[in-house]
Formats: sequence, C-alpha cells, structure tokens
Amino acid sequence: MQKMKGMGFVRVFSDNLADAVGVSPSLVRKDFSIFGLSGNKRGGYQIEEIIQRLNVILGKDRKQKIIIIGCGKMGRALMNYNGFPRVGIRVAAGFDSDPTVLDETAPIPIFHISKIKDFIAETGIQVAVLAVPESSAQSIIDSLKKTCIKGVINFAPVALRSSENFLVQNINVEQEIENIFYQIHFAEGSAPVEELK
Repeated sequence: MQKMKGMGFVRVFSDNLADAVGVSPSLVRKDFSIFGLSGNKRGGYQIEEIIQRLNVILGKDRKQKIIIIGCGKMGRALMNYNGFPRVGIRVAAGFDSDPTVLDETAPIPIFHISKIKDFIAETGIQVAVLAVPESSAQSIIDSLKKTCIKGVINFAPVALRSSENFLVQNINVEQEIENIFYQIHFAEGSAPVEELK
C-alpha cells in the first residue's frame, strides 16, 4: 500500500491488490468487508483509508517496542537494523551477560541480563528477540514466561515451542540456507551443488 501511495495512487482495485499478494480479488473484497473497508466497482478502495484501517488492526498506529536478548554479532545487527523504524518498531534495550558489551548509556542501552525482569515490568514490553547460544535459549524462555512477554522471535539454533499464551517464532538461518541450496539442487535436476560455485 505504501508503495502505491508513494507512486501517487489515491485509489486501488481488488484486482490490483489480489495480483500483488497472489490471491483472488473476491478474497480481497471478503477480507476487507470483514474489517469494514468498502470500495466500489468503479472507484475501488481509497488507499489512505486502507492504510489507516490496517495500521489500527495490526497495531501499527502506535510504536511497538521490543528488546533484544543476546548482543553479540546477530543481536547487534538486529539492534541497528534501520528497517524497524519504518514499520513502527523500536528496540528499547538489549540484554547480555558479557560485561564487555554492556553499555547502559548507549542510544539503545545494553543492560546485564539480571536486569531484564525489572525492565520488562517497568516498560510492559511484550515482544523479545532471542539471539543467544543454544545452551542458554530454553532457560531464558522459561524466565521470560514469568514476565509480561507474550512473544519471542528466536534466532537461537534450537526450535523452541509456543504455548497458548506465549508465541515463539523460530528462525533458523542455517536451515534456511540449506533449504535454498536444496531447492537450487532440486531445480537443476541431479547436478551437484559444487557445480553451482
């Protein structure tokens, strides 16, 4: 939507939206009607209205704060990712046990892991990003379940389970890279992956 708005479009049709996301136009119309978005055959939908309504539905009408647990290379990269502000996400703080990375006065402060429960209680943050070694992941998850954290994006190389009130999104970078090599190999028939180098 933002791209269409940036290109100067004021209105858009269900056919255009359906093509962009790979669904049928009738599904777009049905989903929009559920959320009270109405358009018409000749005029389509007003882009600004769609953006505003979706922002409210997705909670993007307010800043979403997250914390990063594990401030090594992956954690620091996530802390400095400049795409977050564009979508209304702000990294409130980082947490680590390594004294060499702690910096409570940085623009995004990095606190000792022992301060995490108090920080979560004071700020009410509900989402954490986990970028810790496999050996630490489960104990940190168990600790987070005792706070107001409701969801975790897990970059630790171990699959952690969601529960009814605690969502975990596992992101295994190694597995994704292996998967892309498999898909390339499969698409090329039986050609060895080494030949692709």
